[in-house]
Amino acid sequence: MKYDARYKLSKCFDLLKVRLADFLTELNSLSLTSAIVFKLPETKKGDENNDINQITITTLTGDTALDLALANYNRLFIHDNPYHISNKTAIRLPGALCFHLSAQRYSVIKRQLETINKLKTKLKDIVTCESGIKKEQRFEFIHQQLHGLITLNAYRKINYVDSPDSINFGWANKKIVNKVTKAQILERLHKNYRSEKAMSAYTKQQWRYLVEKEIQDINSIPNDAILKIQRPVKVQPIARVWYANEKRQVQYACPLPLLSFSCDTKHLTKLGTLSDYDINNIKIKHKPKNKKLKLIIARLHLYQEI
Repeated sequence: MKYDARYKLSKCFDLLKVRLADFLTELNSLSLTSAIVFKLPETKKGDENNDINQITITTLTGDTALDLALANYNRLFIHDNPYHISNKTAIRLPGALCFHLSAQRYSVIKRQLETINKLKTKLKDIVTCESGIKKEQRFEFIHQQLHGLITLNAYRKINYVDSPDSINFGWANKKIVNKVTKAQILERLHKNYRSEKAMSAYTKQQWRYLVEKEIQDINSIPNDAILKIQRPVKVQPIARVWYANEKRQVQYACPLPLLSFSCDTKHLTKLGTLSDYDINNIKIKHKPKNKKLKLIIARLHLYQEI
């Protein structure tokens, strides 16, 4: 099964590279009407887990933005990055590229994008499902076949929109929230306790003492307690796409430049800018009422509803 999955992985990726190269050649031949991208600061090796409180962006437009975007769509391996850049963090390049094209060429472009995004989904499915391997084995499985692959870049889909009136940009702060049971947490803690590997900040004896205390804390909680793992996600750039006639806005995650196509040569999409990020200047327009939470285990981001 694993051998078959390795073969499928290599074949899928080889086809993805070919289709992506063809698409980028086609894209570069289109009539560019406007382009804007926002370079984010590079993440240096060793800084991957640092809190992000401020982000100063650099804005590029026109052909310079297009060239950087084309290179970024094709940035799939760590050797595509400068040496000092972290290999554990995918480079993000929010922005938008707008093109005029004929209906015939638009049909070709859409088919190409559909194929590329299907191959990206297939690649991820081979690794996470078809291979049958455990999560902790995925890195080795991928890099035995595709050494140096930046997995997230390979998985990321290329989004496109059709003749919007405007595209604006912003930042999103999110948390991943998963409900868990007391039994699931205890199973995880007992596995931690039995493991030969301690967290780097602890000796083996200190680690076992810590986990024992955590097990005691969980045992003291009622069996029907509502537990949640609420893990913060690093701030993400987003694109807000507006269609005036429909009075409709669609929001996209924007780690790659969003593509905008129009067959109407008179149509122009207005592109906004992206402000620098500052955690102290976040304005929350609507904050839903959440139930109060009590922190139980900080390292697991485990909370109990109270």
